[in-house]
Formats: sequence, structure tokens, C-alpha cells
Amino acid sequence: MDSVKLYLKYLKLNIESQLQYKASFIMMSMGHFLITFIEFLGLWVLFERFGQIKGFIFEEAALFYGIVHIAFSIAEGWTRGFDIFPNLVRMGDFDRILLRPRTTILQVLGNDIQMMRVGRLLQGFLVLIWSIYKLKIDWTLVKTLLLLGSILGGNFLFSGLIVLQATLSFWSVQSLEIVNSFTYGGVQAAQYPISIYKSWFRKILIYFIPLATVNYFPAINILGKIDLLNYPTWLGWISPFIGFAFFIISLFIWRIGVRHYTSTGT
Repeated sequence: MDSVKLYLKYLKLNIESQLQYKASFIMMSMGHFLITFIEFLGLWVLFERFGQIKGFIFEEAALFYGIVHIAFSIAEGWTRGFDIFPNLVRMGDFDRILLRPRTTILQVLGNDIQMMRVGRLLQGFLVLIWSIYKLKIDWTLVKTLLLLGSILGGNFLFSGLIVLQATLSFWSVQSLEIVNSFTYGGVQAAQYPISIYKSWFRKILIYFIPLATVNYFPAINILGKIDLLNYPTWLGWISPFIGFAFFIISLFIWRIGVRHYTSTGT
């Protein structure tokens, strides 16, 4: 509970500091909103041209889009400390963190919490609500929980990817941009049904970077569609937990990195 209180204090301080310049905060948030809105327009143009893709209509693709962008915006916000972590290694500031009587995970998380990601969050939320309204889904309590679980699982999966990117800097010192192909690139890939991709790419999104388990499979069950990939239906109901498991594994790998850390001597 002390750690929770400390994290909430970190959160409060970050919010207060970012709201010191309210105009800047509002403009940056609007910028994130507009950038993601332009991406959504690209999705609309694609479906406007072809009507449907592999049996999926635009409103169904919007459901995929909303889920993945909400999940990623939350992950971007609360794991920002890990996103900028290579700077701490390069400047030698991680040495100070190791001397403090708190876990490194808590301290890095509290180092920076990015509130301006609320722009992407709002845009994804609006798209999700619009798609739900247009699709006329027969909602039940189980489907509602599955939707929330999908967003939460996606948040943990993207958070795990960001933690892994930070962990690599223990050996590389610099941030490896190739990992962004799995985070930002993963967002772009997961906003479409994975059944439209080639077999080898689908396997990456299911078994290697399991984005499909926190987006595609739950969304298929929510929509009540038949999975063209012939995976069992129950996979969609349990798959959000895979995102949480991925995050836990990432934290274990982080601890291995901490044990092998050697200061840059800066």
C-alpha cells in the first residue's frame, strides 16, 4: 500500500507540473487527437474505396481501431518513464535510482507520466462509441466485460513491449528503434482484422507479439462473427489475460537487465 500511495503522489506531481502551462497541454493534446484522427480518415478512405475487406465492413474495423488506440494511449501515458529510460542509463541517472529504498519499476514509472496522451485516448474512445452505435451489437454483461478486458489486456501488452524496449538499453545504452516497429507498428497492424494479412505475418501477431489475442479474437466474439482462421471460440474469451501475462514476463526480463546493469560512468 505504501508503494501505491507513492505512485499516486508521483501521478499528482506529474499532473500538476504538466498543467502549469495549460495552453501548451491543451494544444499538445489536440495535436495527438488530430494526428490519430487523420489516421482514422485513412481507414475510412480505404473502406470507402473497396466497401469491405475480407468480409469486414468499415464499422467493424472501427471497433478494432477504437480498442487498440485506447489501449495504446493508456500504455503510452503510464509507462512513459520506461519510454525515456535510455536517457537515464546514458546520463548515469539510473545509479541514483538504484540507491533509493524503492523498487526500480516504481521509480521509473513515476519518473514521467504523460498526460497529453489523453488526445489519442479521447479520439479512440469516440471511434469506439461510434462503431458500437452503428453496429447495433446485442450487448450482454459478458460481452461488456470482454470489451473492457480486451482494452486492459492491450494496455498491458503494449506496456510490456515498452518495458522490453527499456530493458534492451541495459546492453545497448541507446534505445533500439526497431522495437518501435512492434509498438507503433503494432498499433497500425492491429487496427485491422488480422485475417487480411499473410499467414506468416498473422503468426507473428498471434504467437510472437500477441496483439491478436487482445484485439482480434475478443472483437470477433463481441461481433458474433465466425473466425475465418478457424481458431476455437474460447480463445477470444481468455485471450485478454495473455496481455497481462506478457507484461509480467516483461517485468521478469527487466529484473534480469537490472542485475546485469553496469554504469556508463557518466
